Amino acid sequence: MIRNLWQRLIAPLDPPLMIVAALLLVYGLVVVASASPERVGAQLLNMLVALVVMRLVAQVPPQKLMHYALPVFAGGILLLVAVALFGDVSKGARRWLNLGFMRIQPSEIMKIAMPMMLAWYFQKYETALRLREYLVAALILLLPVVLIAKQPDLGTAILVLAAGCYVIFFAGLSWKVIITLCTAAVAAAPVAWSMMRDYQKSRILTLLNPQSDPLGKGFHIIQSTIAIGSGGIFGKGWGQGTQAQLEFIPERHTDFIFAVLSEELGLIGISLLMLLYALLVGRGLMIAAKAPTLFTRLLAGSITLIFFTYAFVNMGMVSGILPVVGLPLPFISYGGTALVTLFVGIGILMSIHKHRMLVQK
Repeated sequence: MIRNLWQRLIAPLDPPLMIVAALLLVYGLVVVASASPERVGAQLLNMLVALVVMRLVAQVPPQKLMHYALPVFAGGILLLVAVALFGDVSKGARRWLNLGFMRIQPSEIMKIAMPMMLAWYFQKYETALRLREYLVAALILLLPVVLIAKQPDLGTAILVLAAGCYVIFFAGLSWKVIITLCTAAVAAAPVAWSMMRDYQKSRILTLLNPQSDPLGKGFHIIQSTIAIGSGGIFGKGWGQGTQAQLEFIPERHTDFIFAVLSEELGLIGISLLMLLYALLVGRGLMIAAKAPTLFTRLLAGSITLIFFTYAFVNMGMVSGILPVVGLPLPFISYGGTALVTLFVGIGILMSIHKHRMLVQK
Protein backbone atom coordinates (compact mmCIF):
# COMPACT_ATOMS: atom_id res chain seq x y z
CA MET A 1 0.00 0.00 0.00
CA ILE A 2 2.74 2.44 0.97
CA ARG A 3 4.65 1.50 -2.18
CA ASN A 4 1.59 2.13 -4.38
CA LEU A 5 0.95 5.47 -2.67
CA TRP A 6 4.58 6.50 -3.19
CA GLN A 7 4.42 5.55 -6.87
CA ARG A 8 1.25 7.58 -7.32
CA LEU A 9 2.88 10.59 -5.69
CA ILE A 10 5.99 10.55 -7.87
CA ALA A 11 4.36 9.34 -11.11
CA PRO A 12 3.89 12.83 -12.65
CA LEU A 13 7.36 13.98 -11.64
CA ASP A 14 10.41 14.09 -13.88
CA PRO A 15 13.24 12.57 -11.76
CA PRO A 16 16.17 14.61 -13.22
CA LEU A 17 14.26 17.87 -12.87
CA MET A 18 13.05 16.99 -9.38
CA ILE A 19 16.55 16.07 -8.18
CA VAL A 20 18.07 19.34 -9.41
CA ALA A 21 15.19 21.40 -7.95
CA ALA A 22 15.49 19.57 -4.62
CA LEU A 23 19.25 20.19 -4.49
CA LEU A 24 18.67 23.89 -5.15
CA LEU A 25 16.11 24.00 -2.33
CA VAL A 26 18.50 22.34 0.11
CA TYR A 27 21.31 24.63 -0.97
CA GLY A 28 19.07 27.65 -0.52
CA LEU A 29 17.95 26.52 2.92
CA VAL A 30 21.58 26.16 4.03
CA VAL A 31 22.37 29.72 2.91
CA VAL A 32 19.17 31.15 4.44
CA ALA A 33 20.07 29.42 7.73
CA SER A 34 23.30 31.42 7.77
CA ALA A 35 21.89 34.72 6.48
CA SER A 36 18.75 34.72 8.64
CA PRO A 37 18.40 31.71 11.00
CA GLU A 38 15.05 32.90 12.39
CA ARG A 39 13.46 32.50 8.95
CA VAL A 40 14.36 28.83 8.42
CA GLY A 41 11.01 27.58 9.75
CA ALA A 42 9.04 29.92 7.50
CA GLN A 43 11.17 28.95 4.52
CA LEU A 44 10.52 25.26 5.16
CA LEU A 45 6.80 26.03 5.05
CA ASN A 46 7.30 27.99 1.81
CA MET A 47 9.12 25.01 0.34
CA LEU A 48 6.35 22.61 1.34
CA VAL A 49 3.68 24.80 -0.24
CA ALA A 50 5.77 25.20 -3.41
CA LEU A 51 6.27 21.42 -3.73
CA VAL A 52 2.55 20.73 -3.25
CA VAL A 53 1.69 23.32 -5.92
CA MET A 54 4.29 21.82 -8.26
CA ARG A 55 2.80 18.34 -7.78
CA LEU A 56 -0.70 19.63 -8.57
CA VAL A 57 0.42 21.54 -11.67
CA ALA A 58 2.41 18.55 -12.94
CA GLN A 59 -0.85 16.59 -13.13
CA VAL A 60 -2.56 19.12 -15.42
CA PRO A 61 -2.32 18.05 -19.10
CA PRO A 62 -0.89 20.64 -21.53
CA GLN A 63 -4.25 20.75 -23.35
CA LYS A 64 -5.86 22.10 -20.17
CA LEU A 65 -2.98 24.51 -19.62
CA MET A 66 -3.68 25.88 -23.09
CA HIS A 67 -7.37 26.34 -22.24
CA TYR A 68 -6.44 28.14 -19.02
CA ALA A 69 -4.00 30.53 -20.75
CA LEU A 70 -6.46 33.25 -21.75
CA PRO A 71 -8.48 33.29 -18.47
CA VAL A 72 -5.31 33.32 -16.36
CA PHE A 73 -3.81 36.15 -18.41
CA ALA A 74 -7.03 38.18 -18.31
CA GLY A 75 -7.33 37.62 -14.57
CA GLY A 76 -3.72 38.72 -14.09
CA ILE A 77 -4.35 41.94 -16.03
CA LEU A 78 -7.44 42.70 -13.94
CA LEU A 79 -5.43 42.14 -10.76
CA LEU A 80 -2.67 44.46 -12.01
CA VAL A 81 -5.27 47.14 -12.69
CA ALA A 82 -6.69 46.57 -9.20
CA VAL A 83 -3.20 47.01 -7.74
CA ALA A 84 -2.84 50.33 -9.60
CA LEU A 85 -6.17 51.51 -8.17
CA PHE A 86 -6.32 49.95 -4.69
CA GLY A 87 -2.95 48.33 -4.00
CA ASP A 88 -1.00 48.69 -0.76
CA VAL A 89 1.99 51.03 -0.87
CA SER A 90 5.19 49.68 0.66
CA LYS A 91 8.64 51.29 0.39
CA GLY A 92 7.36 53.73 -2.20
CA ALA A 93 5.93 51.05 -4.51
CA ARG A 94 2.36 49.86 -5.07
CA ARG A 95 2.82 46.13 -5.73
CA TRP A 96 0.55 44.26 -3.32
CA LEU A 97 -3.19 43.68 -3.31
CA ASN A 98 -4.84 43.15 0.07
CA LEU A 99 -7.66 40.59 -0.16
CA GLY A 100 -8.49 40.80 3.53
CA PHE A 101 -7.36 37.29 4.47
CA MET A 102 -4.08 37.54 2.55
CA ARG A 103 -1.90 39.80 0.40
CA ILE A 104 -0.92 38.81 -3.14
CA GLN A 105 1.55 40.21 -5.65
CA PRO A 106 -0.21 39.91 -9.04
CA SER A 107 2.96 40.70 -11.00
CA GLU A 108 4.28 37.27 -9.98
CA ILE A 109 1.33 35.65 -11.78
CA MET A 110 2.38 37.29 -15.03
CA LYS A 111 5.74 35.48 -15.03
CA ILE A 112 3.79 32.34 -15.91
CA ALA A 113 0.64 33.86 -17.47
CA MET A 114 2.59 35.87 -20.05
CA PRO A 115 4.40 32.95 -21.75
CA MET A 116 1.22 30.84 -21.50
CA MET A 117 -0.79 33.54 -23.25
CA LEU A 118 1.69 34.11 -26.08
CA ALA A 119 2.26 30.37 -26.55
CA TRP A 120 -1.54 29.95 -26.84
CA TYR A 121 -1.72 32.85 -29.31
CA PHE A 122 0.99 31.45 -31.59
CA GLN A 123 -0.51 27.97 -31.39
CA LYS A 124 -3.83 29.44 -32.54
CA TYR A 125 -2.24 31.10 -35.60
CA GLU A 126 0.44 28.45 -36.18
CA THR A 127 -0.51 27.90 -39.84
CA ALA A 128 -0.51 31.59 -40.78
CA LEU A 129 2.18 33.42 -38.84
CA ARG A 130 2.90 36.77 -40.45
CA LEU A 131 4.39 40.04 -39.27
CA ARG A 132 0.93 41.13 -38.11
CA GLU A 133 0.73 38.24 -35.63
CA TYR A 134 4.10 39.20 -34.16
CA LEU A 135 3.00 42.83 -33.81
CA VAL A 136 -0.16 41.76 -31.99
CA ALA A 137 1.96 39.54 -29.72
CA ALA A 138 4.20 42.53 -28.93
CA LEU A 139 1.15 44.60 -27.95
CA ILE A 140 -0.12 41.77 -25.73
CA LEU A 141 3.31 41.67 -24.09
CA LEU A 142 3.59 45.41 -23.53
CA LEU A 143 0.32 45.73 -21.62
CA PRO A 144 1.37 43.87 -18.43
CA VAL A 145 4.97 45.09 -18.70
CA VAL A 146 3.82 48.73 -18.60
CA LEU A 147 1.43 48.07 -15.71
CA ILE A 148 4.17 46.35 -13.69
CA ALA A 149 6.81 48.98 -14.51
CA LYS A 150 4.47 51.72 -13.27
CA GLN A 151 4.12 50.13 -9.79
CA PRO A 152 7.18 50.54 -10.02
CA ASP A 153 8.71 47.03 -10.13
CA LEU A 154 11.45 47.12 -12.73
CA GLY A 155 12.85 43.70 -11.85
CA THR A 156 9.60 41.82 -12.40
CA ALA A 157 8.84 43.91 -15.49
CA ILE A 158 12.16 42.80 -16.97
CA LEU A 159 11.36 39.14 -16.30
CA VAL A 160 7.87 39.36 -17.80
CA LEU A 161 9.29 41.20 -20.83
CA ALA A 162 12.01 38.54 -21.21
CA ALA A 163 9.45 35.72 -20.94
CA GLY A 164 7.38 37.24 -23.74
CA CYS A 165 10.40 37.96 -25.92
CA TYR A 166 11.58 34.36 -25.59
CA VAL A 167 8.19 33.09 -26.82
CA ILE A 168 8.20 35.51 -29.76
CA PHE A 169 11.76 34.51 -30.65
CA PHE A 170 11.06 30.78 -30.46
CA ALA A 171 7.93 31.29 -32.58
CA GLY A 172 10.21 32.11 -35.50
CA LEU A 173 10.59 35.88 -35.62
CA SER A 174 12.93 36.84 -38.46
CA TRP A 175 16.50 37.82 -37.57
CA LYS A 176 16.12 40.89 -39.78
CA VAL A 177 13.23 42.06 -37.63
CA ILE A 178 15.17 41.28 -34.42
CA ILE A 179 18.21 43.28 -35.61
CA THR A 180 15.97 46.16 -36.67
CA LEU A 181 14.23 46.18 -33.26
CA CYS A 182 17.55 46.09 -31.41
CA THR A 183 18.84 49.01 -33.47
CA ALA A 184 15.65 50.95 -32.79
CA ALA A 185 15.96 50.19 -29.06
CA VAL A 186 19.49 51.59 -28.98
CA ALA A 187 18.37 54.68 -30.88
CA ALA A 188 15.47 55.16 -28.45
CA ALA A 189 17.73 54.94 -25.38
CA PRO A 190 17.81 58.72 -24.83
CA VAL A 191 13.99 58.83 -24.90
CA ALA A 192 13.82 55.92 -22.45
CA TRP A 193 16.30 57.72 -20.18
CA SER A 194 14.14 60.84 -20.14
CA MET A 195 11.10 58.74 -19.14
CA MET A 196 12.86 57.02 -16.24
CA ARG A 197 12.15 58.00 -12.66
CA ASP A 198 14.90 59.66 -10.66
CA TYR A 199 15.58 56.57 -8.53
CA GLN A 200 15.96 54.43 -11.69
CA LYS A 201 18.45 56.90 -13.18
CA SER A 202 20.38 56.96 -9.92
CA ARG A 203 20.68 53.16 -9.94
CA ILE A 204 22.32 53.22 -13.35
CA LEU A 205 24.62 56.09 -12.42
CA THR A 206 25.51 54.32 -9.17
CA LEU A 207 26.34 51.17 -11.14
CA LEU A 208 28.83 53.14 -13.23
CA ASN A 209 30.39 54.80 -10.18
CA PRO A 210 29.25 53.42 -6.80
CA GLN A 211 31.97 55.42 -5.02
CA SER A 212 30.12 58.62 -5.90
CA ASP A 213 27.75 57.92 -2.99
CA PRO A 214 29.44 55.25 -0.82
CA LEU A 215 27.17 55.75 2.20
CA GLY A 216 23.97 56.16 0.22
CA LYS A 217 22.93 54.69 -3.11
CA GLY A 218 26.32 53.04 -3.71
CA PHE A 219 26.39 51.29 -0.32
CA HIS A 220 24.61 48.11 -1.49
CA ILE A 221 26.90 47.46 -4.44
CA ILE A 222 30.08 48.33 -2.56
CA GLN A 223 29.29 46.00 0.35
CA SER A 224 28.16 43.13 -1.86
CA THR A 225 31.23 43.30 -4.08
CA ILE A 226 33.46 43.37 -0.98
CA ALA A 227 31.70 40.23 0.26
CA ILE A 228 32.04 38.43 -3.08
CA GLY A 229 35.71 39.32 -3.44
CA SER A 230 36.63 38.43 0.14
CA GLY A 231 35.22 34.92 -0.20
CA GLY A 232 38.14 33.76 -2.32
CA ILE A 233 38.19 30.18 -3.57
CA PHE A 234 37.03 28.29 -0.49
CA GLY A 235 35.09 31.02 1.34
CA LYS A 236 35.25 32.04 4.99
CA GLY A 237 33.06 29.17 6.14
CA TRP A 238 29.35 28.77 6.74
CA GLY A 239 28.14 31.43 9.18
CA GLN A 240 31.58 33.08 9.26
CA GLY A 241 31.12 35.85 6.71
CA THR A 242 31.93 39.20 8.29
CA GLN A 243 29.98 41.32 5.79
CA ALA A 244 26.91 39.14 6.21
CA GLN A 245 27.01 38.42 9.94
CA LEU A 246 27.82 42.02 10.86
CA GLU A 247 24.86 43.12 8.69
CA PHE A 248 26.80 45.20 6.20
CA ILE A 249 24.95 43.44 3.39
CA PRO A 250 21.40 44.77 2.99
CA GLU A 251 18.53 42.36 2.25
CA ARG A 252 20.98 39.53 2.84
CA HIS A 253 18.26 36.85 3.00
CA THR A 254 16.50 37.94 -0.22
CA ASP A 255 17.92 40.08 -3.04
CA PHE A 256 21.55 40.01 -1.86
CA ILE A 257 21.78 36.43 -0.65
CA PHE A 258 24.26 35.68 -3.45
CA ALA A 259 26.76 37.93 -1.66
CA VAL A 260 26.35 35.86 1.53
CA LEU A 261 26.83 32.63 -0.41
CA SER A 262 29.91 34.00 -2.18
CA GLU A 263 31.56 35.26 1.00
CA GLU A 264 30.98 32.14 3.06
CA LEU A 265 31.28 29.39 0.43
CA GLY A 266 33.64 31.09 -2.02
CA LEU A 267 34.24 30.27 -5.67
CA ILE A 268 33.52 26.59 -5.02
CA GLY A 269 30.08 27.45 -3.66
CA ILE A 270 29.37 29.74 -6.63
CA SER A 271 30.51 27.06 -9.09
CA LEU A 272 28.22 24.48 -7.47
CA LEU A 273 25.28 26.87 -7.73
CA MET A 274 26.01 27.59 -11.38
CA LEU A 275 26.30 23.87 -12.10
CA LEU A 276 22.86 23.26 -10.61
CA TYR A 277 21.40 26.13 -12.65
CA ALA A 278 23.06 24.75 -15.80
CA LEU A 279 21.58 21.30 -15.15
CA LEU A 280 18.14 22.83 -14.57
CA VAL A 281 18.28 24.87 -17.78
CA GLY A 282 19.70 21.95 -19.74
CA ARG A 283 16.92 19.62 -18.62
CA GLY A 284 14.28 22.23 -19.35
CA LEU A 285 15.59 22.76 -22.89
CA MET A 286 15.61 18.99 -23.46
CA ILE A 287 11.93 18.88 -22.46
CA ALA A 288 11.21 21.81 -24.78
CA ALA A 289 13.00 20.13 -27.69
CA LYS A 290 10.91 16.95 -27.28
CA ALA A 291 7.59 18.74 -26.77
CA PRO A 292 5.02 17.64 -29.38
CA THR A 293 3.15 20.90 -30.10
CA LEU A 294 4.05 24.51 -30.76
CA PHE A 295 2.30 25.57 -27.56
CA THR A 296 4.29 23.18 -25.36
CA ARG A 297 7.59 23.94 -27.11
CA LEU A 298 7.17 27.70 -26.72
CA LEU A 299 5.98 27.41 -23.12
CA ALA A 300 8.71 25.01 -22.00
CA GLY A 301 11.46 26.97 -23.76
CA SER A 302 10.41 30.35 -22.35
CA ILE A 303 9.95 29.06 -18.78
CA THR A 304 13.37 27.44 -18.90
CA LEU A 305 15.10 30.59 -20.11
CA ILE A 306 13.27 32.61 -17.47
CA PHE A 307 15.10 30.52 -14.84
CA PHE A 308 18.37 31.51 -16.54
CA THR A 309 17.40 35.20 -16.80
CA TYR A 310 16.25 35.26 -13.17
CA ALA A 311 19.61 33.93 -11.95
CA PHE A 312 21.71 36.00 -14.35
CA VAL A 313 20.05 39.31 -13.45
CA ASN A 314 20.32 38.69 -9.70
CA MET A 315 23.97 37.61 -9.79
CA GLY A 316 24.84 40.46 -12.15
CA MET A 317 23.05 42.94 -9.89
CA VAL A 318 24.80 41.75 -6.72
CA SER A 319 28.23 41.58 -8.36
CA GLY A 320 27.94 45.12 -9.73
CA ILE A 321 27.68 44.47 -13.48
CA LEU A 322 23.93 45.23 -13.69
CA PRO A 323 21.79 47.89 -11.98
CA VAL A 324 20.02 46.96 -8.74
CA VAL A 325 16.46 46.04 -9.75
CA GLY A 326 15.21 44.09 -6.76
CA LEU A 327 15.08 40.44 -7.82
CA PRO A 328 15.66 37.47 -5.50
CA LEU A 329 18.03 34.63 -6.41
CA PRO A 330 15.79 31.82 -7.77
CA PHE A 331 15.33 28.80 -5.47
CA ILE A 332 17.87 30.25 -3.02
CA SER A 333 16.44 33.48 -1.59
CA TYR A 334 13.94 33.51 1.24
CA GLY A 335 10.35 34.12 0.18
CA GLY A 336 7.11 32.34 -0.57
CA THR A 337 5.47 34.02 -3.56
CA ALA A 338 8.52 33.86 -5.83
CA LEU A 339 9.28 30.28 -4.79
CA VAL A 340 5.74 29.11 -5.55
CA THR A 341 5.88 30.82 -8.95
CA LEU A 342 9.16 29.08 -9.75
CA PHE A 343 7.73 25.70 -8.83
CA VAL A 344 4.63 26.34 -10.92
CA GLY A 345 7.12 26.63 -13.79
CA ILE A 346 8.79 23.37 -12.75
CA GLY A 347 5.37 21.71 -12.58
CA ILE A 348 4.51 22.90 -16.10
CA LEU A 349 7.76 21.44 -17.44
CA MET A 350 6.97 18.13 -15.75
CA SER A 351 3.46 18.14 -17.20
CA ILE A 352 4.78 18.75 -20.70
CA HIS A 353 7.33 15.95 -20.33
CA LYS A 354 4.86 13.44 -18.85
CA HIS A 355 2.14 14.04 -21.43
CA ARG A 356 4.38 14.40 -24.48
CA MET A 357 3.27 11.03 -25.95
CA LEU A 358 -0.39 11.72 -25.23
CA VAL A 359 -0.68 15.09 -26.97
CA GLN A 360 -2.05 14.94 -30.48
CA LYS A 361 -0.13 16.99 -32.98
